[in-house]
Amino acid sequence: MTATDAHLIYPIRLYGDPVLRRKARALAHTDTLTVPGFGPQTVREVASSMLETMFEARGVGLAAPQVGLPVRLFVAAEYEDDEEENEGQDTPLKSRVLREFVMLNPVLKVTDKKKDRSYQEGCLSIPGIYEEGVPRARAVQVTYTDLDGETRSIEAGDFLARVFQHEYDHLDGRFFLDHLPAEVTDDHRAELLKMQRQARQYLAGLSAREKADAARHEQERL
Repeated sequence: MTATDAHLIYPIRLYGDPVLRRKARALAHTDTLTVPGFGPQTVREVASSMLETMFEARGVGLAAPQVGLPVRLFVAAEYEDDEEENEGQDTPLKSRVLREFVMLNPVLKVTDKKKDRSYQEGCLSIPGIYEEGVPRARAVQVTYTDLDGETRSIEAGDFLARVFQHEYDHLDGRFFLDHLPAEVTDDHRAELLKMQRQARQYLAGLSAREKADAARHEQERL
């Protein structure tokens, strides 16, 4: 696929993929980005495709590392109702969107340190695993750069604050399971090991395709 393809749907990286544990780097709104397996795109194009990927997966947020890009960018949406993942529902998520967010180089500041543990939390990179009791600050302020290069700031509370904290964690290589006792991760060990195997298989296939593409391009140059 090329950068001119509209609304690409990216594969979402699974638990065990090294990119999900790396600290992401800053980026500029004028950068050209290349999601592995796809052609070069503008930041705006990548953000648009990330939103489509998020909607396709019935999620509320998606960070760039989750599509293989180690950059400080995440997208999110606020819906008419607060549902963590909306899995198994027929209603298109986009029909219920109140606001969409694209945040470059976000800086998160806690504005209410009181912890909220009332929501169930999941992750598109850890499909099928949900846990309650993940402690999140009740309110935060996020300062970020938008797609036009302008600095913006938003305050959020309750569920939206949780979404922003979850996605911000991804930019620093953290999962929501990291906020829970180690035995919770141990309870899901079999499922997580399966995801790790799938992640390795995907990366091996991606590497093989990239090598084949490089060899083909070299042949075309001769």
